[in-house]
Amino acid sequence: MTEDLTPAEAYAAARARNAERRTALAPFRELYDFDLDPFQIEACRALEAGKGVLVAAPTGSGKTIVGEFAVHLALTQGRKCFYTTPIKALSNQKYADLVKRYGPDKVGLLTGDNSVNGDAPIVVMTTEVLRNMLYAGSQALSGLGYVVMDEVHYLSDRFRGAVWEEVIIHLPESVTLVSLSATVSNAEEFGDWLDTVRGDTEVIVSESRPVPLWQHVLAGRRMYDLFEEETDHGGRGASRREVNPDLLRLARTENTRTYNPRDRRRGKMVREADRERERRQRSRIWTPGRPEVIERLDAEGLLPAITFIFSRAGCEAAVQQCLYAGLRLNDDEGRERVREIVEARTAAIPTEDLHVLGYYEWLEALERGIAAHHAGMLPTFKEVVEELFVRGLVKAVFATETLALGINMPARSVVLEKLVKWNGEQHADITPGEYTQLTGRAGRRGIDVEGHAVVLWQRGLDPDHLAGLAGTRTYPLRSSFKPSYNMAVNLVDQFGRHRSRELLETSFAQFQADRSVVGISRQVQRNEEGLQGYREGMTCHLGDFEEYARLRRDLKDRETELARQGAAQRRAQAASSLEKLKPGDVIHVPTGKFAGLALVLDPGIPAGRTNGHRGFEHHDGPRPLVLTAERQVKRLASIDFPVPVEALERMRIPKSFNPRSPQSRRDLASALRSKAGHINPERHHRQRSAATDDREIARLRTAIRAHPCHGCDEREDHARWAERYHRLQRDTLQLERRIEGRTNTIARTFDRIVALLTELDYLRGNEVTDNGKRLARLYGELDLLASECLRDRVWEGLNPAELAACVSALVFEARQADDAVAPKLPTGNAKAALGEMVRIWGRLDALEEEFKINQAEGVGQREPDLGFAWAAYQWASGKSLDEVLREAEMPAGDFVRWCKQVIDVLGQIAAAAPKENSTVAKNARKAVDELLRGVVAYSSVG
Repeated sequence: MTEDLTPAEAYAAARARNAERRTALAPFRELYDFDLDPFQIEACRALEAGKGVLVAAPTGSGKTIVGEFAVHLALTQGRKCFYTTPIKALSNQKYADLVKRYGPDKVGLLTGDNSVNGDAPIVVMTTEVLRNMLYAGSQALSGLGYVVMDEVHYLSDRFRGAVWEEVIIHLPESVTLVSLSATVSNAEEFGDWLDTVRGDTEVIVSESRPVPLWQHVLAGRRMYDLFEEETDHGGRGASRREVNPDLLRLARTENTRTYNPRDRRRGKMVREADRERERRQRSRIWTPGRPEVIERLDAEGLLPAITFIFSRAGCEAAVQQCLYAGLRLNDDEGRERVREIVEARTAAIPTEDLHVLGYYEWLEALERGIAAHHAGMLPTFKEVVEELFVRGLVKAVFATETLALGINMPARSVVLEKLVKWNGEQHADITPGEYTQLTGRAGRRGIDVEGHAVVLWQRGLDPDHLAGLAGTRTYPLRSSFKPSYNMAVNLVDQFGRHRSRELLETSFAQFQADRSVVGISRQVQRNEEGLQGYREGMTCHLGDFEEYARLRRDLKDRETELARQGAAQRRAQAASSLEKLKPGDVIHVPTGKFAGLALVLDPGIPAGRTNGHRGFEHHDGPRPLVLTAERQVKRLASIDFPVPVEALERMRIPKSFNPRSPQSRRDLASALRSKAGHINPERHHRQRSAATDDREIARLRTAIRAHPCHGCDEREDHARWAERYHRLQRDTLQLERRIEGRTNTIARTFDRIVALLTELDYLRGNEVTDNGKRLARLYGELDLLASECLRDRVWEGLNPAELAACVSALVFEARQADDAVAPKLPTGNAKAALGEMVRIWGRLDALEEEFKINQAEGVGQREPDLGFAWAAYQWASGKSLDEVLREAEMPAGDFVRWCKQVIDVLGQIAAAAPKENSTVAKNARKAVDELLRGVVAYSSVG
């Protein structure tokens, strides 16, 4: 209280208040109807003092306020501010927020899809747009004072993360950087790097959630608290949290062996009383259905809720299940309000497209307060769901994890159906970082007193593992930076080769690699001390035990090598037998998931690459496409044929057979069983082991028996020490190789890329050739392939639709590889051009292998994917949405996204293509106009 202050203290306090009023922060704080948190004030003060800031705080804690203060500072100082985000949806949302505050004249938007008021003092953009502006030396950079990088932890993303580091490294020194990140465990390390490359940077870390989060498990009719005592739920307390003992007991009971009527106990069936007790026990434990979960949350006042389902189809199925269950979360007034908003936001969509897009089913669910949210949806539909959810008119959203990134859709509760998701290669447990990101949506600041994270009970759920996920709030930030061809020519053009190499050495990737070498070096020193001890332990008084141990290892290695040669020989025999197969051959698959009778539909492809990823090649012969007796059409691999295979019988395959038709598969499989079901395949007899007659093995065995140490009573004790010595020595050599490999890794990769570009005449020393200047304008995974296609005039003479089909192969990547059926392609010139693109890629791929540029490490050109070519051709040719989507078998959202990416690259090609004696630039612009219609043209800014 002021009356308790001395006159001097009161004077000092008054001076501090007056000084605060004179800062830019004071009027900024008045823009909000709540007081700022300490971490926000600390970051804003650092910014006003001229420092860069890294703010690491939990999802929903309000770290974007720091970014908004940078906007405020820029306007106050008469400078520009660029606000960058990782995804277009987040850019659109931030643009709308800033327009609401400052008006449309002062705010612009630049994404791959939209360009609105790009010369405004405040411009929201995706990070790639800013990267491209830096390389192009755009005039828009003039007067730039601040750059906000929202969700900067995205630099860990293996596909796009390098862009964040490029921007951080190449921004002019005069620009103040505001980095906003989720809570990461190595924020100080990242801050140290920012300090190195950007100058004075203050690191502000907040672990505190503004709204406390309660963790639950829903099993049957009961909602269990995950922790017995939740005093630390907001990250502010220090008390220890114990897992709820009731939940642990439930897990022990449920995860023990359940009743099986075939079980026998002392020769008798399980007693009826035991069965009854088990039935009663299990009746209390089940995984609630999706409508049941929503009803339960509604009854307990825990809506609105986001249920994360790691599958698009699962999200759509959940909405249907709620509709079939008769779930209604809106009253009549809410339904009318939903219909008004939806009809206003979708008025631009032609009536004939509404049915194709599933509009009426989508609207019915929205009116009931239920929706899905995933990348397969039309962007307009997703934005409507987001708006209705924020307004409280949609109360239950079933979403994939993409919703967890940045988009402002906070809920009272978050539900996780499972703790496992498909990561693109396998089903894997979600990480603590992913769990934190997902559950961070729970609890709306200024609305909810607390948030709730609910995990549904699944058989096998481990409460201790769940507690570990919930208790680990942070995850490390790891750089994914790799040089690219486009990056190389742009850097050399601006800085020359030597300076470019030095710049790449300042990347966060190299910073982390250099730091990790210190720890490895210490481990090498410890290993060398351990080797000395092991050497003493294997000393034998009868002779040189190290020599004796080497003989034993040589024998083991020789036996292993012969076994490997035998296996390779058997594989070669099996591959040779596969090469003799013809369509119509009936074979017996000896092993694997599809063992049994099968009909060869296609003998497969020759040995070599099949998918363009040298880390994932098939070097092991044909991969026959077969129809199994169980009606499955599968492409088999050599692993399914450990022994040679031969045709048991021959069958005619009807010309009308369609591998995608269940009826076709059923009929042909039935004929297969009738024709050859009675045939028993001959058993393959094992061959005599090559080790039996090997002279080297005989020599080594003789030398071992003759060695003086062979007669030592403590021989096996010495051998154990020798084996430990050998393993530790091998590990030490590997560590030394890692040290060598991590030193200057980025620069070495850059040198290899420069060497290849020099070979192709894109670079000559420090000079960028005309070919290189063309490559500098092409961004994307297949930048070099696109440049080579322009150089070789592959796309000359193509009409706009054909050009769109060819360019689609540069951007499209199928969600799942489909080996069974080749993609449908346009005929004529387009098909020839696509074939030529694949041939050029093959030449580049061989060149990359020669220069040791490894795509498995994230560098190089993947094989072009032709899976979207027909859809792009059809749409650019003016076909209806119904016809295109039906043939493409693709959700509308995916179709729109791929079309926009094709449009983006067509724009780059129009800028990079020769202006004289070429039709490519003109047809690329026409192709953009042809693609930008209907659902693809609907503005996603509103």
